[in-house]
Amino acid sequence: MSELAAAPTVDDVMDALSNVIDPELGLDFVELGLIYSVEVQDGNVHVTFTLTTPGCPIGPQFNEQIEEFVGELDGVRSVQPEMVFTPPWTPEMMSEDAKFALGY
Repeated sequence: MSELAAAPTVDDVMDALSNVIDPELGLDFVELGLIYSVEVQDGNVHVTFTLTTPGCPIGPQFNEQIEEFVGELDGVRSVQPEMVFTPPWTPEMMSEDAKFALGY
């Protein structure tokens, strides 16, 4: 008898997203405040995120990393990353630790 794993929680997804690192700043997307929302429904995960600058040349690689890290969680059926630029990211969105690390 096979049972489906329980769907991950938003906290589980945020933990997985902490593995997505901005190579220019060396900090993860969660600390940088780049994750705008996480929705989990029946094992389907929708992640809304942004970038520090709209012209970031490696933006598409972040979609892949989000799919990879979140997709590894038990109970995930699908991952839909969505990159948005509204509202625009500002340094005020960073965690206190990230602000300190970057001198803000």
